[in-house]
Amino acid sequence: MNRIYLLLLLVVMAAACKNGDETSDAYGNFEADETIISSEIAGKLVRFEGEEGRQVKQGDVLAVIDSSTVSLQILQLQAQMNAIAVKKVNLRSQIDVLKQQLKNAKITQERVHKLFSDKAATQQQVDDIDGQVRVLEQQIQSQQTQFVAIDSEMEVLQAQIASAQNQLDKSVIKSPVNGTILEKYTELGELAAPAKALVKLADLSELDLRVYVSGDQLPHVKIGQSVEVLIDEDKKTNQSLNGVVSWISSEAEFTPKIIQTKEERVKLVYAVKVKVKNDGRLKIGMPGEANFK
Repeated sequence: MNRIYLLLLLVVMAAACKNGDETSDAYGNFEADETIISSEIAGKLVRFEGEEGRQVKQGDVLAVIDSSTVSLQILQLQAQMNAIAVKKVNLRSQIDVLKQQLKNAKITQERVHKLFSDKAATQQQVDDIDGQVRVLEQQIQSQQTQFVAIDSEMEVLQAQIASAQNQLDKSVIKSPVNGTILEKYTELGELAAPAKALVKLADLSELDLRVYVSGDQLPHVKIGQSVEVLIDEDKKTNQSLNGVVSWISSEAEFTPKIIQTKEERVKLVYAVKVKVKNDGRLKIGMPGEANFK
């Protein structure tokens, strides 16, 4: 009977030793790359779709800022552009008239010079027609130089329209990435301001388990390596997930303060990110364990 008790005791002790040795290679918490969406212009929010928990795709509209003033400014600038375009057409018509007058004057000039060579015209007549031709040529040249001023004026208006259009585009705030809205910092009807945060979002389809490994473990950890990730199921059991090492820090650091014991906090470790696909069970900040295969 004593031998049976002794055998049972050895089995229990062996199991206890085995369970004590079954510790994970590294520990940490899940995190995601969070993006803060801010306004670039000031104005009243006339549309806001920043409900927490909403899943958005890249390009989805998150908010719209009142842009009526900018729209009116663009219309005014476009009207000025149209007026300058008409002015340019009129100037071109005036030059065409002057060119026709110059053509007629040159025909007359040839006749007068021919008559003068035949002694049938006076020097005064020659001087008059020559002067008339020079005046018309100068007028045409003067009118043509006005195109430079008109073109410069149009370039200024085009730049102003482009600037106003840029402001108009910025009044529609879109999501730059796929993700889930985690927090909102404003409400519909409130005033937005440059650099004022509107929402925070992150892609929760994959989370990173940031763990820390010692220098002894580091040679056995490689980018692309498969990792067994464990999360709590209940007080005694874990759930197993698959992960892949996506990043390894190149510099050592002291163990973060979230580690409870002082012995662990003073150790130098390397941060490692393990990317894990999220089926809905993973949450930002949740603790996890990693076993490197």
